[in-house]
Amino acid sequence: MTIEATIVIGSGTMGRGIAQVAATAGLTTWVYDANSEQLSGAKAAVEKSLSKLVEKGKLPSETADAAKANFKLCASLDEPDWSKVGIVVEAIYENFDAKTALYKDVQSRLRPDAILASNTSSISITKLAAASDRPSKFIGMHFFNPVPLMSLVEVIRGIDTDDTTVETVESLAKQMGKNPLRCNDMPGFVSNRVLMPMINEAAFALMEGVAEAETIDEIMKQGCNFPMGPLTLADFIGVDVCLNILEVLHRDLGDPKFRPCPLLRKMVDAGHLGRKSARGFHKY
Repeated sequence: MTIEATIVIGSGTMGRGIAQVAATAGLTTWVYDANSEQLSGAKAAVEKSLSKLVEKGKLPSETADAAKANFKLCASLDEPDWSKVGIVVEAIYENFDAKTALYKDVQSRLRPDAILASNTSSISITKLAAASDRPSKFIGMHFFNPVPLMSLVEVIRGIDTDDTTVETVESLAKQMGKNPLRCNDMPGFVSNRVLMPMINEAAFALMEGVAEAETIDEIMKQGCNFPMGPLTLADFIGVDVCLNILEVLHRDLGDPKFRPCPLLRKMVDAGHLGRKSARGFHKY
């Protein structure tokens, strides 16, 4: 199936990034968000990102102009032309109940062959799919931040996801300039199952006074050749997002090695969420 139009639900950092690469790939792209204030900032953020790519010589100006024309905001789900939509990409916050409530609203509008994809970073695709009316056409499409620059997309099939859906989504990811890699449906998939314990252990090391945050990051950068330290990365992802993923891993896998560091909870309670709040493990 060839996809010519998409709706991205959620206009936060991930949603607007996904919408940008979809629009750049030539898809008519509607972006919806129940938060009108966040939605209003999405268009300006995407246009600024496209302009930067043009300035750096990474994107032809004609392609950027076409992407801006393809990018459309909608304050209501009644606005898009649903008959043209081949895939909906859900990119709201990591909460099972919120996601499944959204699917119930969306699926009645979708044509029968349309795909429903989630950008979830940890929640079971099979469980999400079972709450929809199209488990065979439900799939995980996990992009990485910043979406316009990161090439990887984890493609996660649920137990009932059919081959056509997987192949269509892989083809779409390549059209967006991404490298789709398949993995099976387990909590955290591959990336966060490996990454989050490292961030969690770095938080434990800080909490236990092994070293200061700057030192922990520098040791991992210089000793392991990481582009950024784990605590800086946690700030970039969002300390609250890291905590949420660890809670899913701990609950669904039942392994104490995923127990979230108490410092993470304390930071979230204090509103020290990382870059988005100007303070996390570091100050911004």
